[in-house]
Amino acid sequence: MACMTRTPLRVSLFGGGTDYPEYFQRRPGAVVGFAIQKYIYLTALKLEAKLGYNYRLSYSKLEFTDRVEEIDHPVVREALKLYEISDKLDINVMSDLPSSGGGLGSSSAFTVGFVNLITAMLRKPMTKMDLARTAIRIEREILGENVGVQDQLHTSFGGVNRFDFDGDRIRISPIQISGERLLELNQSLVLIHTGIARRATQVVAEQVAATSSHKIDKDLSHLYEMVGDAVGVLENGKDDMLPELGRRLVESWKIKRSLSSSISNGEIDDIYDKAMKAGAYGGKLCGAGGGGFIMMLCPPDRIANLTAAMDGLAVLPTGVDVEGTTVLRGSDRVLGR
Repeated sequence: MACMTRTPLRVSLFGGGTDYPEYFQRRPGAVVGFAIQKYIYLTALKLEAKLGYNYRLSYSKLEFTDRVEEIDHPVVREALKLYEISDKLDINVMSDLPSSGGGLGSSSAFTVGFVNLITAMLRKPMTKMDLARTAIRIEREILGENVGVQDQLHTSFGGVNRFDFDGDRIRISPIQISGERLLELNQSLVLIHTGIARRATQVVAEQVAATSSHKIDKDLSHLYEMVGDAVGVLENGKDDMLPELGRRLVESWKIKRSLSSSISNGEIDDIYDKAMKAGAYGGKLCGAGGGGFIMMLCPPDRIANLTAAMDGLAVLPTGVDVEGTTVLRGSDRVLGR
């Protein structure tokens, strides 16, 4: 039987940019956000005999290889090397949304989900924090990618959380939001697909360079302060939670746009403005910027108006995932035996 994991994508509300070591190694950083009910599914089957290949991978491309070192997919290759896997494997990837370029943390969700998959098949389950830290190690240290550390945490833990970063320390603080307010949040969450391919590498490179040179410290410090303010709005349980969050998202979006000239453009600004005029409380472009999805908070009775205003762009309802990465089905074929 094949092993299967399900790992949620994520939306970061406030604090993005302060989750890069280039920032929080010298001053405290924090983010607040949540995992969403859009998922990446991974399956792996241990093969009992060689069928012309030792490793088969099916994702946006199809791979057949004999050696781990020959695998093109960087996360799969390095994770198998990290855990010294020599068993023959058939690995498949499925996703509710485009697997890259959406700004919803799909790359880190894949890494977290794959580590969860492999350790489940090794019969060595890990804690949520260890899964996230291992994913961070693979992405930042082994692959040398310019990524922050919040995506791995949101997709690993699930739920609505604040994460604080200070040097090598990471602290999780689950947000105490009432069931009634969580339902309201779920009913108001929509994702708008801009249809614009992201240039995340360029955007992140510009932002990291500006962070390392301290050029945007004032803006990042403001975004950091907004995290505590947003947590207060989420936890106070007042009727105006969503409008207040929306107002802060608009403010945060204005700051984010100023961090790099590559974050937004005329098309993205036009989509955002149309959503606001259709009745949305507020929102933000997900991820580093440049394209992908815009998350909007919108009164349920205005979502139809918002959808009509998007001129055919996909508008997808979603909600908060509360489980994080999960092993949906174990395997009777244990790796390493």
